[in-house]
Amino acid sequence: MSFRRFFLILLLLMTACDALSAPTATPTATLIPTATATATVTSTSTTTPTATASPTSTETPTVTLTPTITPTPTMTSTASITPQATVMALFDNWVSVEIPDSLRDGIGTPLIAFLNRNDRETIRNLSTAQPESDIETLYYVSPDGSLPRTAILPVTSATNNQVFISPNGMSIAYFLEDPPNTGLYILNLQLRVTGRILALSSLVQRGFVSEPTWTPDGSRLAISLATGYDLDIFSVPIDGAGWTNLTNTGSYEWYPSWSPDGRYLLFLSDRVRCPSWIPGEANACDALVDAPPTSGNVFVLDTVSSEVIQLSDEWVIDPPEWVNNTQVAFASGDPLFGDPERRLWIADVRTRQAREVQLANGSDGPYRLSAAWSPDGRQVIFQSASNTTTEIIMMTTDGTLIGRTGELTFPRYSMSASWSPDSTRVAIGGLGGQCPYGSLVYDNAFQSLRRGNPPPSMCNPIFSSDGSWLAFTGLISNVDGRVDIYVANGNGGGAVNLASDLRGQINLLGWVGG
Repeated sequence: MSFRRFFLILLLLMTACDALSAPTATPTATLIPTATATATVTSTSTTTPTATASPTSTETPTVTLTPTITPTPTMTSTASITPQATVMALFDNWVSVEIPDSLRDGIGTPLIAFLNRNDRETIRNLSTAQPESDIETLYYVSPDGSLPRTAILPVTSATNNQVFISPNGMSIAYFLEDPPNTGLYILNLQLRVTGRILALSSLVQRGFVSEPTWTPDGSRLAISLATGYDLDIFSVPIDGAGWTNLTNTGSYEWYPSWSPDGRYLLFLSDRVRCPSWIPGEANACDALVDAPPTSGNVFVLDTVSSEVIQLSDEWVIDPPEWVNNTQVAFASGDPLFGDPERRLWIADVRTRQAREVQLANGSDGPYRLSAAWSPDGRQVIFQSASNTTTEIIMMTTDGTLIGRTGELTFPRYSMSASWSPDSTRVAIGGLGGQCPYGSLVYDNAFQSLRRGNPPPSMCNPIFSSDGSWLAFTGLISNVDGRVDIYVANGNGGGAVNLASDLRGQINLLGWVGG
């Protein structure tokens, strides 16, 4: 006899003895299987085996477990609003780049930044068909020749002009289409390295173009990214580590931009209309019923106090912009969306008040387009359009007319204006190839300082940070019809072509450094 068999017999004998010595324990319902063993000792009644069916009742709860599976259909309906996959932060494709030593410690004087794509500088006969080049190059060049045109970032894939440079010029974010390495990259000029930080397939996030924006010192960027059910704004340091969700409300937040001093973050949000898009949260919008937002209210995040400030109840479609460290400008309404008017607003972060900017007599409407605000926040120049006419108006932000003209005819949304940093001059040019005039520069009384005749025509004029120079893209239609980069003095005179020997498509990004 094995030890195991002996132990089982001993256990049965002990159980039987306990049953005989303590019959009062028999009524214990929780021990029904033990009662059947006792019945084999006390009686051979045929009804007792019925108790052996009692274990069957213990299987009955197994049947009751079936309803716990029935909630599966409710999960099926949830699948129609399945949370979107969250973009994962990556730190890969890091490579060193060659940067001139003169730029490693910072950019002391203003430089012009531009892109050149599909360059064909080695082609001798332009009439001969050539395959398209896959090279795109970011250049820096000084207006006075102290820094010759310098290739900062050559890439072998398209960025589609999606390059975003910090104001100091030392940090660059760019979106690179290079499967399987497509994503958002960062270039650190000081460390001379570049790498991918986000495996994005596109900068379009939930229908909004999400452009990264740098702090003035280039230490961090802000970007709006799709999370499970909404859009949140993240802060990302230049080394790619230590991501921070700055909004995280469950609502949509988009179009972030830093104030010139880096203290405030400006953005749009639908949190007033929809506190959350996360299913199950209080007052949440239902993605199965409610349409996603196309506009939002203007908000500011104070990074010192962590306070979020709503600046206006107006619903805004286009990105708001900083006028200076404490003032924000935005427009409400858009004729492209069927609105009967487009109104201009300026808000003060300190007083938390926004006021509409319009002529006292109301003769500047109904559509106010392409507004450019003087850095001191006292004046604005814009296109005033109706269904039949378009004119250019300069006025103070308290409603006083400074000047107006109908001689400069730009199609709607095709004027581009830039104020000098001291708010004393404004340059006016075309936009998007609609550039019918040469250099146009006015003072802050709307008196002409220069009215040059093309060629070159002037598009996208931008003053340097010190106001000494004016950069713009120009077209010489009677030569080769190509767009080049020009730089002129602060009054628009003495224009010099900085890209005459390049044969690719040119895109002016603006001024950096200084």
